[in-house]
Amino acid sequence: MTALWLGVLLLAGIAAAMAPSGQDEDLSMPGTESQKAFDLLDERFPQSNSQGAEARLVFRAPDGQRVTAMENKAAVTNALRSLKGGDQVASATDPYETGAVSEDGAIAYSTITYTADAVDLTEQAKRALEDAAGRARDAGLTVEIGGSALDSDESPGGTTEIIGVVVAAVVLVLTLGSLVAAGLSLLTAFLGVAIAFGLVSALAVPLGLTSTVAILALMLGLAVGIDYALFITSRFRDERAQGREPEEAAGRAVGTAGSAVVFAGATVFIALVGLGVVGIPELTKMGMGGAGAVALAVLVALTMVPALFGFSGRRILSRAVRKAARPGGGHPHPVAAAGRPGLGTRWARFVLRRPTTVLVIAVLGLGAVALPALSLELGLPGDESKSVETTQRRAYDLLSEGFGPGFNGPLTVVVDMPESADARATTDRVAKTVRGVDGVASVGEPVLSRTKDTAVLTAVPRTAPNSGETKDLVHAIRRAASGVEADTGAVILVTGTTALNIDISEAMSGALVPYLTVVIGLAVLLLMVVFRSVLVPVKAALGFLLSVGAAFGVLVAVFQWGWGADVAGIEQTGPVMSLMPVLIIGIVFGLAMDYEVFLLTRMREAHVHGASPGEAIVSGFRHSGRVVAAAAIIMISVFTGFVGMNNPTIQTMGVGLASAVAFDAFVVRMAIAPAVLALLGDRAWWLPRNLNRVLPNLDIEGEALSGHASVPEPDAARLPHGGR
Repeated sequence: MTALWLGVLLLAGIAAAMAPSGQDEDLSMPGTESQKAFDLLDERFPQSNSQGAEARLVFRAPDGQRVTAMENKAAVTNALRSLKGGDQVASATDPYETGAVSEDGAIAYSTITYTADAVDLTEQAKRALEDAAGRARDAGLTVEIGGSALDSDESPGGTTEIIGVVVAAVVLVLTLGSLVAAGLSLLTAFLGVAIAFGLVSALAVPLGLTSTVAILALMLGLAVGIDYALFITSRFRDERAQGREPEEAAGRAVGTAGSAVVFAGATVFIALVGLGVVGIPELTKMGMGGAGAVALAVLVALTMVPALFGFSGRRILSRAVRKAARPGGGHPHPVAAAGRPGLGTRWARFVLRRPTTVLVIAVLGLGAVALPALSLELGLPGDESKSVETTQRRAYDLLSEGFGPGFNGPLTVVVDMPESADARATTDRVAKTVRGVDGVASVGEPVLSRTKDTAVLTAVPRTAPNSGETKDLVHAIRRAASGVEADTGAVILVTGTTALNIDISEAMSGALVPYLTVVIGLAVLLLMVVFRSVLVPVKAALGFLLSVGAAFGVLVAVFQWGWGADVAGIEQTGPVMSLMPVLIIGIVFGLAMDYEVFLLTRMREAHVHGASPGEAIVSGFRHSGRVVAAAAIIMISVFTGFVGMNNPTIQTMGVGLASAVAFDAFVVRMAIAPAVLALLGDRAWWLPRNLNRVLPNLDIEGEALSGHASVPEPDAARLPHGGR
């Protein structure tokens, strides 16, 4: 089995190395007005809607001077002349001919278009662009470079990601008490991630997968890969500590913890694949990439991890268990619980003594953290969200200063009039109508297609692209255009990057509640099948809502309000990335079910073997509490490690997922869940007889593997609420 997986890794690596580089594509959402307009432009203006990279050289004269002064104009002209006819350069506009000079004469810009996409630009072409900027800087001008020409894919492997993996390794060693066991979990997780990353890279061009898809696959694959290996390894060690032979212990580990891993992985997989119903291609690709990484993590955990048990021998066991080995046979004795109870046991007993207090404090605390989510605003990041250390951000700021904040987010008005008797008159009326809308700074001259049946106008807002005023302006233009449509029969569409971002954000807001409803319904159904209970799934679903709400509250506080933004390395506040809420709901749903399954299966296992409700809760925490806590810390460390990347999407994802996992694992599953179960008593595991006959029996607890009831803990009878 080990050789098979190494062969798969080799093939994935070769495929990734031979595959051409993919490219990041603009977001799209079929069916929206802005997307319809883009599609119409592709059809009617194919020559002007090329997909080549674009750059803007932004020039600023020294203080007190004008960029139109003779010496400054000469510096600008000299810089642009060095680009014309250069490698992959299609055109470079002259700001003095196109009027691309600010009213005060301090700032000017030139648009450079290329014959290749940003990802296909040669280093020579990029160097020529930077050299042109350097020429003008040497002449005393301030020069920055905007546009997509210098954009590069974000690559994993930075300092923060490495720190996250190191923290995960330390937690594994402390939890398992064995370097071999910790190394086994890390090795198998890295194997699955490497294969997933290789496959995503190999399929980037055929499937149009972006760098964000690859990073999400890496993030999820690493986090769940370590966790799944940890759960199976921990159960194997428990079985070995009870004196079972390695083969039997491995079989029982796969039959119990392995079954839970399959179910947990399936929930994550279904939730991620379900992102495709939202209708955004990029979100669908992210979901499929993440789902593939999770599926690989499950397969590796079920096959590679047990195979490595055979190589590790007794070294996979903790030192305490190895010391308990029989002198003659070399096999561990069953280890009896002795001495001071562990932290998980003590915490479970504390909750059982004060379930109401714990429940109220936990719910009110999460509710308070979730309050900022009421102010959630969605948007898509642009150059304004980049670090001020980047030339793209400084170019954005210069253009806003010289030409107004709306210059960086112009609106494109497309007029489709195939049956119009006077296309020019219709176009002029549309232009006049748009100019009359409050909030429009300027409207450019209309451009007609060759067939005179389509016109394009550019409207510049007075406000920044991500502002609420610009959103209102887009709707105001559409309302004003409806009157012209009624009179002329033309179809008027408002598009552009800003309008498309607004349409996507509104569509995502509308999809949030339906998607959440589907996810909650799925959670209740799946958990009902697993735990043979009605109230346990309802409790789990409500807890999931609390953890997701609190995570959204953190996103609003950090990314919109700027609380702790400096710590996270976020320099510009603004709306939360519009894809994040649905994406986080899908991912956290699966991860939340992971912890629910791994913690409650031990409780359910004890319950079906005759333990009282209180005994079952303590048994669950005694066997799984430490492992679930370690798994959550590992996952939080991995997600937090990606916050240090300069990609706003990945930063938002890292903060949202890390906070959601923290809330769900430590507050919902370890405080709210046992408190509710303690209050419910035997009623927690109630299932109507009709449902019991209809629902399939998945036997996640491995009940069929146990031929006898487990022995109650010596002090279980003295637990508070022990009988109910």
